[in-house]
Amino acid sequence: MLLRLLAARLGNRDDAEDALQDMWLRLDQLASQPIAQPAAFLYRVASNLATDRRIAGARRGARDAAWLADQPGADDLPDAERTLVARDALRVVEQAIDAMPDRMGRALRLFRIEGRGQRAIAEELGISVSGVEKLLARAYRIIHARIAEDAADSPGAHRHDDGRGHRQ
Repeated sequence: MLLRLLAARLGNRDDAEDALQDMWLRLDQLASQPIAQPAAFLYRVASNLATDRRIAGARRGARDAAWLADQPGADDLPDAERTLVARDALRVVEQAIDAMPDRMGRALRLFRIEGRGQRAIAEELGISVSGVEKLLARAYRIIHARIAEDAADSPGAHRHDDGRGHRQ
């Protein structure tokens, strides 16, 4: 009778058998307590267990659907060329940061990578918030200059000598 009740509530016999097994394990833990109406108690436990399983299944389905909806499509993934260009740009930025004075590189890493606020960075470095702003501004200028320099030096960049030894 309990198996039929669980199968009706859960929609299939396999889930009902799993629920009945779970019910048996729960009842085994309660064996030392007296039960006034054993049949009613068993049906109530089975009904509650079926309800819990349906709710858990609905939540699992919603979570899986949300996860699938958030996955990038084929058009959202970068192609090989874009990946290589991005890696090259990252290498240039990392080299620029490594070449910065210690305090400037540290301020930039704390702000951009660790997500700390400028006030917290100022306290850690023992400088003013204005000092942190200036360090960050100089760091950004260095990075932009390094990126521009790398773009000018990369193959395919159009360069010519202006006659004074300067590239344009």
